[in-house]
Amino acid sequence: MNYFVDERGYYGDFGGAYIPEMLYPNVEELRQKYQAIIDDEHFQAEFKALLKDYVGRPSPLYLAKRLSEKYGANIFLKREDLNHTGAHKINNTIGQILLAEKLGKKRIIAETGAGQHGVATATVCALRGLECVVYMGEVDIKRQAPNVARMKMLGATVVAATSGSKTLKDATNEAMRDWINNPVDTHYIIGSVVGPHPYPDMVAQFQSIISFETKKQLKEQTGSELADYVLACVGGGSNAMGMFYHFINDESVKLVAIEAAGKGVSSGFSAATTTLGKEGVLHGSRSILMQTDDGQVVEPHSVSAGLDYPGIGPQHAHLFKTGRGLYASITDDEALLAGRLLTQYEGIIPAIESAHAIAYLEKMTFKGGENVVICLSGRGDKDMETYMKYFNL
Repeated sequence: MNYFVDERGYYGDFGGAYIPEMLYPNVEELRQKYQAIIDDEHFQAEFKALLKDYVGRPSPLYLAKRLSEKYGANIFLKREDLNHTGAHKINNTIGQILLAEKLGKKRIIAETGAGQHGVATATVCALRGLECVVYMGEVDIKRQAPNVARMKMLGATVVAATSGSKTLKDATNEAMRDWINNPVDTHYIIGSVVGPHPYPDMVAQFQSIISFETKKQLKEQTGSELADYVLACVGGGSNAMGMFYHFINDESVKLVAIEAAGKGVSSGFSAATTTLGKEGVLHGSRSILMQTDDGQVVEPHSVSAGLDYPGIGPQHAHLFKTGRGLYASITDDEALLAGRLLTQYEGIIPAIESAHAIAYLEKMTFKGGENVVICLSGRGDKDMETYMKYFNL
């Protein structure tokens, strides 16, 4: 079974490039050039140097001892929250800004939900002196105010998406419209493993540094580079794909992806795509998405802005359909309680997105001594207001 992209841009039944004619030149230029640019030794040298000296990689693989005692397994946290800007998103934006420069683009656009991708994009634009416009849902602008302030401080223009649910899906729609209207000088830095080919593959390659480092770190700490379980939260799915990437072909490693059940899978307020979704096309690729019988996208809900998305990336859809990955979901309440648990057991305040993965430990049964790696995709600074309201702090 091949779990990676083929020459047509598909992962099994999923992927492709379903795009308006106006975008064809942009996407085709990327498709023809991205792999050669990424593989170039000078590109790789600069990319790795920035990850090391600017982002602060490698991020630690931390054995959470109190959490391990509680659950009866060795719980390792891959500390993406310690990256510059506070999440995994910077890995991808560093790669894409270098790519944009190679393509001669002078203007950068992005979409963001939780704001971490927007901050990471604004950061690399400031680093390289490029214009930056970030689209963000009006609802997310209110609930992620600290990240909006950071983007503006970095010199980005933040544009509110005021249609639909006013969240990540709608911000993506607005960014796509901008790209259609500015095809020549603009590069769209998509923040997840979604969108038309080659974006899902390109973003996954940039994020694969997470699992590349993890295997080395596991070898040092356990004597084996393979874990028994690897967990990550999934919205579009970039932190999860980065966490899974170098483990995918090791069938002994169980891949566990945690979606947002919101107020409950059957509540009508959920983002549990693999449970509720059907195959279809969203934002330029064929995948699994929540939709009505006549193909209209169902509005998602999650307390975490980064998981508030009605679809998943096509590679995730393929891993789900083939059974290579286990896709489960966690409610808002379960995630918030897990966020407090991690904080009070290990002194680490996680992003609510990451807390979904922590929460799934409650649903797992261990024989004892298993090695479990959880991608701690981001830190909880941006979510403190939500935590404070929920726990009456």
